[in-house]
Amino acid sequence: MGKLTVGALRAVLVLVLTGTVLVQTLLVWALATDQQEGSLPITPMRVIVLLGMVSVQVAGVCVWRLVTMVRRGTVFSHAAFRYVDIVIGAIVTAALLWFAITAVNAPGQREDPGVTLIMAGIGVAILGVALIVLVLRMLLAQAVARDVEATRMQAELEEVI
Repeated sequence: MGKLTVGALRAVLVLVLTGTVLVQTLLVWALATDQQEGSLPITPMRVIVLLGMVSVQVAGVCVWRLVTMVRRGTVFSHAAFRYVDIVIGAIVTAALLWFAITAVNAPGQREDPGVTLIMAGIGVAILGVALIVLVLRMLLAQAVARDVEATRMQAELEEVI
C-alpha cells in the first residue's frame, strides 16, 4: 500500500470519525437543552442514530489499526484477525440498527410503503458488505497460513544449508 493511498484513507477516516463525534455531541447537546413541554427528548430514532455512529467509529478505528499493520508489514499475522472480526461485527451491528430505523420509520410510511422496502434493501446491502469483509477475512487466513508455512520451510532450508 503506497503512502498516498494510506494518507488518503487516513484522511477519510479522520473526517468520518470527526464528523460522527461532532454529530453525536450536537445530538447529546440537543437532548440536554431542547426540552419541549410534554415531549420525550430521547426517542428511539435518536438512540439508534447514536448507536449507529458508535458502530461506524469502532469500524473506523479498527481499519486505522489494520492500515498501520499494513504499513509495518505485520498485517499477515493472527493479530489482524481481531480487528477484522470487530469490523465485521460493527458492520452487522450497523445493519441491524438500520433495520431498526426502518421499523421505527415504517408506520410513517403507510402512504408510500416503497420507502420502507427501499430502506430494507439498503439494510440487506449493508449485510452484503459484512459478507464481503468475511470473504476477505478468509483470504487473510489463507495468506497467514501460507506465510507461516513459508517461514517454516525457510527455517528448514537454513538448517540444511
